[in-house]
Amino acid sequence: MNIIRPRLNDFFDLPFRQEEVDFIIPFIDEDVPFYIDPFLLWKSPSQQDNSLHLNLINNFNFLGHQFLKGDKTSIDNLINCSECNEIGLGTSKLKTGKRIGQKTANEILSLYKDIPQITKSGFLHFEEIQLFVDNIAEDRISDITANFIKSFLIDYTIDQCEKVNIPIEKVNINYFDTKTTKFITDDVFLPLNPNTKTPILFVPKRWIRLTTFISYENYCREYYSPTKLKEGEKPERVKILNFNRQNYDLVQTYIKIRERQQTDCKNDPLFKQIPVLSAKRKLDTILKLPTGKTDNADRIYEDTLCPLLASLLYPHLDFAQEQSRTESGVSIRDLIFYNNCSEEFLKEIHTTYECKQMVFELKNVKELNNDHIDQVNRYLKDTFGKFAVIFTRNQPPKKVVKNLIDLWSGQRKCILVLTDEDLKLMCSVFASKNRIPIDVLKKKFIEFNRLLPS
Repeated sequence: MNIIRPRLNDFFDLPFRQEEVDFIIPFIDEDVPFYIDPFLLWKSPSQQDNSLHLNLINNFNFLGHQFLKGDKTSIDNLINCSECNEIGLGTSKLKTGKRIGQKTANEILSLYKDIPQITKSGFLHFEEIQLFVDNIAEDRISDITANFIKSFLIDYTIDQCEKVNIPIEKVNINYFDTKTTKFITDDVFLPLNPNTKTPILFVPKRWIRLTTFISYENYCREYYSPTKLKEGEKPERVKILNFNRQNYDLVQTYIKIRERQQTDCKNDPLFKQIPVLSAKRKLDTILKLPTGKTDNADRIYEDTLCPLLASLLYPHLDFAQEQSRTESGVSIRDLIFYNNCSEEFLKEIHTTYECKQMVFELKNVKELNNDHIDQVNRYLKDTFGKFAVIFTRNQPPKKVVKNLIDLWSGQRKCILVLTDEDLKLMCSVFASKNRIPIDVLKKKFIEFNRLLPS
């Protein structure tokens, strides 16, 4: 059975939810589009996080002092630190990234020579190098941070694996040793990527953001305003970087401002539900739509229902992705959810119907017909287990219900059909908070089972 966008726990058939664990669950085939922000370690109330930040800054400044003494190993060490594939954060589709080149590493370390304040005191927030060196952004900051605190991440990962029963194996890993101030290799026990057999390191959710709090974009948007710019002129990046090097006191002022704004720096959630008011508006949009394709109604239905369902079913079903496929020349929109077995009936679906992931098909039609059911049935043969959900506008006719029962009797496949009325009920319980929307799905599952022959 294929898994869409597989996560590490899906491979090992460990159906815990992202909300239930302290770390980011890594994908097997791609990166998670978030980054470690060292500012979160600096502002954290945890002394452990503060200590890790101090260790990170000391290690980074050590490379700068090495460079000032003419020790060229500092450049090699910085290049080694610039990529950390083990954490699986960023935008790579291949789980591997490229390190910075010697030229960029030299430009970074030259800041210790070219800027007197840095020569004297080093960095307190090394992510400010984004304001001086081109081609440095949150991905590099995140990877450098991970490499300098990798020893902690190794211990953290082992501890989390023991808590949730993720298998670990002996593997060789390279990390920066603070005592010797060198990169060393060691044999440790870590989870491995099942495809590449490379080690995986977990990152605490409390450290991640979509971008760093101190960033080039924020600096330009909120602070940078050199008087030489003409009205309406957009500054070039290279000019800004050169300006910053020559006016370091102004950059320090920006850093002090960001420190005072530290309460605004919070970790970004991996998934954020839409507010109740937004859910009501989306429901209202759907209910007013005509069926069919008139005025692009089918596309509006899909585009509105996708984020609505993702929020209504969270956290009991983690959203995997939406995708389109073609069936006999017809484009079909699907939503895919991870079945985390967080409810008893989800465990039953997982066990009875081999459903590790749950597919929802969206049909903005006036009347569901057996061709629609056959489309889903063919899809289940190739990709998923034996369970699916169809969202449509109205109750299916009796011949479709009979077909669904016959499909269960002959092939032991379960396809539930939910309508606008069910969607209204889901939104109602979402707003009231007295029940959970997934109870509506459970209700339909129970009703379907009552129709089955004994």
